[in-house]
Amino acid sequence: MTLLHIPTLLLVSVFIFCLMGLLSLHAWLRETRERCLAYLGSMMLLASLGILLVSLRGLGVDFVPLVVGNVVLLLSAAMNWTAMRVFAGRPPSVPGMLAGAATWLALCLLPGFFESLPLRVAAYSALAAGYGGLTLLEFWRSRHSLEASYLPALTLTALNTLFYCVRIFTDTGIGLEQANAGSGEGVPFFSFMLFESMLYIVGIGYVTLAMVKERAERQLKAAAYSDPLTGIGNRRSFMLKSEKLLADCKRRKTAAALLLCDLDHFKHLNDTFGHAVGDQALIAFGRVTTQILRPVDVFGRIGGEEFACVLGDSDAASALAVAERIRTAFAGLTLLEPGFLSVSIGLVATEESGYELSRLLSVADEALYEAKGKGRNRVEVAC
Repeated sequence: MTLLHIPTLLLVSVFIFCLMGLLSLHAWLRETRERCLAYLGSMMLLASLGILLVSLRGLGVDFVPLVVGNVVLLLSAAMNWTAMRVFAGRPPSVPGMLAGAATWLALCLLPGFFESLPLRVAAYSALAAGYGGLTLLEFWRSRHSLEASYLPALTLTALNTLFYCVRIFTDTGIGLEQANAGSGEGVPFFSFMLFESMLYIVGIGYVTLAMVKERAERQLKAAAYSDPLTGIGNRRSFMLKSEKLLADCKRRKTAAALLLCDLDHFKHLNDTFGHAVGDQALIAFGRVTTQILRPVDVFGRIGGEEFACVLGDSDAASALAVAERIRTAFAGLTLLEPGFLSVSIGLVATEESGYELSRLLSVADEALYEAKGKGRNRVEVAC
C-alpha cells in the first residue's frame, strides 16, 4: 500500500491550483497593466477545473473526464504559454491557444484513440510538451528585452517540459481502480506527476510575480532618471553618471571635457511657433547629439533648454571637434527655416579646471555666457 493516496492528492491539487489562480487574478486586478497575470490566473483556475473533471472517471460519463477534462487542461497549458508570451510583449495568439484543445477533440473522434489509455497519455503529454516548448521559445527570443531575471521561470518551464517529454515514452497510464486502491505499476509515476504539477504551478506563480515586480521597479527607476520629453537622462541622471565618469578618468589619469549647451533664442522660438515646435526642437537636439556622442559619454537635459555632455578620454581639442559637429548638425536641421535653430556651447577640459563636476559646470557656464555674448551659434572654450 502506497503512502501517497491519489484521491487525496487530486483534491489537494484542485484546491492549490484554485487558490493560486485566485491570488494571481487578485494581483492582476491590483496591477492591471500586467495582463500576463490575468492569463496566469486563468491557467491555474483551468488546471484546477481540469483535474476535477479528469478525476470523474468511472461515473458512467467518460466523455466528461476523457474529452472535456483534457480539453480544459490543454487550454490551461495554452494559457501558461500565453501568459509568458504577453509578458514578453507579444500579443496573444488565439489560434495557438485553441490548437491543442482542437487537436485533442479531433483525436477523440478516432475510436482506436479514444479507447486506448497509452495513446491518450502519449498524445496529451506531447501536446503539453509542445506548449512548454513554445513557452521556452518566448523566453529565448525575448531574453534581451524582458527587463527581468527570467532564468528561474525558464528553468521551471524547461523541467516541466522535459517531464512531459519523458512521460510520452515511459507512462502507459493508470486505471481508476489502481488510482483508488493506491497500488499498481503506474501509481508512483502518477503521484510524482501530481507533485510535479503542484510544484510547477506554485513555482511559476511566484517567479512570474517576481518578474512583474522587478520589471516595474526597473521601469520606475528608469523614469526617475529619464527626461520625459526627450528620452535622454535628466539632471539627476547626468550628475550621478558624470561624477562616476570623471572619477574614473581621474583614477586612470586621462583627460575629460564638459560641454554645456543652450539652445539660442528658445523663448522667441516658443513665442513665434508655439510650445509644440519648441518641444520638437528639444527632442531634435537630444536625438542629434546622441547620434554624435559615443556610448561611453554622458549626456543629459539639465534645465529647460540647457543640455550638458561629459566626454571621457577627451582633451580640449577633440572635445572642440565634437562640439562643432553638434552645433553644425543642429543648425542644419530642416525642422524650421534656416537660421531659426542654433545652439551655443561652452567647453571646459579637466586639464585646466580639474575633475570636480561642480567646478566644471561653473567654468563651462562662464564660457557659454561668453559664447552668447559673441553672437550665439558658436563654441567657446574656457581659458
